[in-house]
Amino acid sequence: QVRLVESGGGIVQTGGSLRLSCAASGSFFGIDTMGWYRQTPGQQRELVAAATRSGTTNYADSAKGRFTISRDNAKNTVYLDMNSLKPEDTAVYYCNADTLGPFLRDAKNYWGQGTQVTVSS
Repeated sequence: QVRLVESGGGIVQTGGSLRLSCAASGSFFGIDTMGWYRQTPGQQRELVAAATRSGTTNYADSAKGRFTISRDNAKNTVYLDMNSLKPEDTAVYYCNADTLGPFLRDAKNYWGQGTQVTVSS
């Protein structure tokens, strides 16, 4: 089994910063894409940022210019550096990862438990 553990959430004021971390552990050959999603009450989960193992990144328009995703492949860890935070960034943030096995059919997708980010005005 694969486990994704997020950390770094908390309460900050508008304009503040947070760094979220997600570490993957368990049985897998490697990790292709790792990403961050967020969800607010009554809303669907949405992509915030994602990064491939080779370094290609993708950001939601709302995150571009303020958030930075990065990876430490040796530690199977992905980070989300969030700056200039706004109240609308308030959500539960979830880590997501695509793990790899010997063949394509062994690829699997996992979610972390989520970490709360609250931005106060």
